[in-house]
This record gives sequence, structure tokens and C-alpha cells, in this order.
Amino acid sequence: MGRFKHLISIEDLSKDDILYILEKAEKFESIARGERKSKILEGKTLANLFFEPSTRTRVSFEIAMKKLGGDVINLTAQEAISMAKGETLADTIRIMSEYVDVIVLRHPLIGAARYAAENSDVPIINAGDGAGQHPTQTLLDLYTIKKESNLNNLKIALLGDLKYSRTIHSLIKALVLFNAKIYLISPESLKLPEEILEDLKGDIQYTKLDDVIDEIDVLYVTRIQKERFPDEEEYKKVAGSYKVDLKTLERAKENLIIMHPLPRVDEISPEVDKTVHAKYFKQAFYGIPVRMAILTEVLID
Repeated sequence: MGRFKHLISIEDLSKDDILYILEKAEKFESIARGERKSKILEGKTLANLFFEPSTRTRVSFEIAMKKLGGDVINLTAQEAISMAKGETLADTIRIMSEYVDVIVLRHPLIGAARYAAENSDVPIINAGDGAGQHPTQTLLDLYTIKKESNLNNLKIALLGDLKYSRTIHSLIKALVLFNAKIYLISPESLKLPEEILEDLKGDIQYTKLDDVIDEIDVLYVTRIQKERFPDEEEYKKVAGSYKVDLKTLERAKENLIIMHPLPRVDEISPEVDKTVHAKYFKQAFYGIPVRMAILTEVLID
């Protein structure tokens, strides 16, 4: 195996591990673009085990695996598998690990991926556990920054749902490793959980987007996640409370890049898509070579 057997949290990786994966991903980019072919994972099978909806993460893992010669099975509806009959997650993982070589798991409960890893004979890759972690998204985010901007001396604003966004929770922990200056911008009720903020060391502060738009290198936008709110009335209070449009960008640096883990709702105006700042669709593509790098790391001795 490579540097790690499972990928559960970005905190499981050192800065050197992260840079290693990003450099490895770059070597797979030509395969991801279809410019050359590989059968390096021929004979291996991946199971996408998703208990929450997903498009980009699930499909990009499938594409990554198939472009490297491997096979994929998708289990995306809980009612279609034995857990609907009362089977525990532990038993499901034990059975699946008898069938396949690697499991990509998305689950609504925080800690589900780590629990799955404790019950699996094959690698578990966390594709999101509730409002917890999303390490492969973080790695593709860092890859996007490395390719489209600069990881060194980075000034980045994180805008939106900082409370429930597992993407933000993972990304901010990684950004600290790179000594980034991080600006947090959110509605009061969606601020970063204190327990996460307390664990972080670095240059982090709350602010308003207007106060920093002219100095940041990256604007990372997230949607307000309606499905995470325990009370719909609380969601309605913050829905539509921020939007990035052309007026927002009037004072932005020429080389500012805008990122978003997608899907978006109305937090980025479609008119922004045609600007040089918009990198969120390219960001989605970068998920393929990054996930190729991760899959080869856990599957090849």
C-alpha cells in the first residue's frame, strides 16, 4: 500500500502527504483528459456506497476508476440494499469488503466513515460524512488552487455556510498547514463551529466580503445547505442572504479565482461564469485526476 490505507479525514495527512498527492494527480491529468490511456487498476473493483445524494463525487470516482482500467459498482439508494431490511452499517461494510477492493462511502452521520474503516478489510475513502469531513474534495480544492493560483502566501475568503459545510471544515484544516490567511464570511447563525475554530492555529478572522475583495486571491463560495437544517424556519431566515455577482467583483484583483464545491443554488450569479475569475467548473474536472491519485495510492502495493 501507499502512504495510507484509508482516507477518512484531511487531518490524517501531513503537509508532505498532501503535496505528494497533488503532484501525483498532475501526472494523471492527461489520462483524465483522454490524451492517453492506462490499465493500472485493471482487475480492481470500486464500490460507490452512497447514502446521500451525489453527482460530482460519485461520478468522478467512477470515471477515475474506469479510466484506470478498473470496474465500478454503484449502490446509491439505501432502500435498494440490505440496510433497508435492518442490516447494520458494520455488516454492510464487512460484506462489501468481501466483494470489492475499495469502498467510497458517503453517509449522513458524522464519524460513519471512520467506523466503516474499523470494520473493513479493504480501503475506505470518505466521500462525506454528514457535516463532518470531505477529504477528497479538499484535495481537489487544493489542487485547483495550486493550478489556478498559488498555495503559497494565499489569502482566501470562505463565504457562506461555514457551520454545516463539511467541505469548509476539511478545507480550513488543510489551509492552516499552508499558512494561508483565511477570512471567514457568513450569516451569524452559520458561523464556523467554535470547536473547529479552537483547534486551528493560523491567521483566521471574521470579516465582510466588501472589506477584503480587493486583496484576496481566492473566493470560495458555498451554498446554504437546506438539508442540514433541523428547522426549516431557521433556513428561511438565511436563504438568499449573500450573492456573488459582477458588482461584487468590481474591485477584485485581476487574478482572483472563484471556487465552489457545487451544486450552487443562487449564491453565484450565472453572469460570473463567463468571467476569468470563475474556476468552479474546472475545479469539478480536477476531481478526476485527484481521485485517480487517491485510488492508486490505496490500491497499488
